[in-house]
Amino acid sequence: MGPNDGVWKSALSGLERWGLGALSGGRGGEQGRSSGGLDDQGGAHLGWGFTHTQYSADHGVPDATRRAGALLSGQPMPQNQHLMGWGAENPEPAPGRYDFEALDQRVELMRATGAAPVLTLCGAPDWMKGGRKGRTDWSRLEAAPDPRHFADFARLAGVVARRYPDIRHFLVWNELKGFYDEDKRRWDYEGYTELYNLVHAELKRQNPECLVGGPYVVVDHEPPGDEDGSPEVRGAWGALDRRSVDVIRYWNKYKGGADFVVVDGASYTREGHRTIPDEFAATEKFTDVTRWLRNVTGLPVWWAEWYVEPPAEDDRAGGRDGWSEQHRTAVQATAMTRLALGGSATALYWNPQRIEGDCPGCLWRSTHLDDGGGGLPMARLLGRFAREFPPGTVFRRVDVSAEAGARIHVLAHESVVLVVNTERRQVMASVDGQELTLAPYEVRWLDG
Repeated sequence: MGPNDGVWKSALSGLERWGLGALSGGRGGEQGRSSGGLDDQGGAHLGWGFTHTQYSADHGVPDATRRAGALLSGQPMPQNQHLMGWGAENPEPAPGRYDFEALDQRVELMRATGAAPVLTLCGAPDWMKGGRKGRTDWSRLEAAPDPRHFADFARLAGVVARRYPDIRHFLVWNELKGFYDEDKRRWDYEGYTELYNLVHAELKRQNPECLVGGPYVVVDHEPPGDEDGSPEVRGAWGALDRRSVDVIRYWNKYKGGADFVVVDGASYTREGHRTIPDEFAATEKFTDVTRWLRNVTGLPVWWAEWYVEPPAEDDRAGGRDGWSEQHRTAVQATAMTRLALGGSATALYWNPQRIEGDCPGCLWRSTHLDDGGGGLPMARLLGRFAREFPPGTVFRRVDVSAEAGARIHVLAHESVVLVVNTERRQVMASVDGQELTLAPYEVRWLDG
């Protein structure tokens, strides 16, 4: 999560770098069959989007950045950027001395491609967490600000809100980074909530129309029967970690206000990275947790990150590179249907963009390659899903039958059916009256 090493500075200046000058500030794109989505940027129901990480479409080969910009503008959707790190520099290296150049460029990309822009207010400048003024130690990006500087971080959030008045959606911090209490073996939800309340109050002071959410806790889960699992939220996939439930409960009780609740999580268990009963059925967690969050908080539910595969370092499962692109996309499509069925207001895909080589799960081919910028399978899935199934979509039941032992997953509204073959083999099936031959792990759209 280091600095950009100046690579973004090699990009062309102005909106012309994406060939999208005429689209600046536009929204574009039909959003489907509800009042949610980008047509309601003032509300919390933004629908399906993604988060920018270290490398994105704001730097690279000019032709490639233009292709990526055209891809993003072709299906505008929410885009999220972090305040510091993940492609942005230290915004305040010393008290009162600001550096927003890199963040400005990301915000410009979001504007130019018609996005509903979102900012995650994380991390904190070094001097707010015991470091030296004027220096940035990127190895401490995930350290939380010292409580003595909570007010300084809130003040910085206010500066950001004034600088980007068109950004109305803010997530406070990320995964409670730096807030784990090793002595108590639990999250310091008291400290986080204190920080959250100060930031919330400052953002609302700057603009009452700002929408603010937290606590952005990781909703980890344990295998069925594990003593660390909470009895409140459980299913065949397992049970939520009690510590995650405690964060939600405390924050919800003592927050100064919130426009939505934010979490992230994966379909695999906290330890062992197991998907129970299997990688497709494990995604039912997203439906169960979303419904529980809506029940407990009464707020729209945001998934700031959602994951359906073991992390790359898990060699036993092969990690991110261990699945074929067809397999990965099929599981991701299934997870998205589970999020939609649970009633998620917004779900942001963590785009794992790389600077070179193959990029499993990425949205576009690296813009640092001469032939880069073109959309990859996940971009096509995310864009179509965002268009067909915005928040508030009314789903309908579909008749499905398949050959013995085959599992077919579907999601449908009145005129479109999404079909996912969850098998590694070809399957013959009847879906909504149509006879289909589905390739292994095929994701297919049927137009009614």
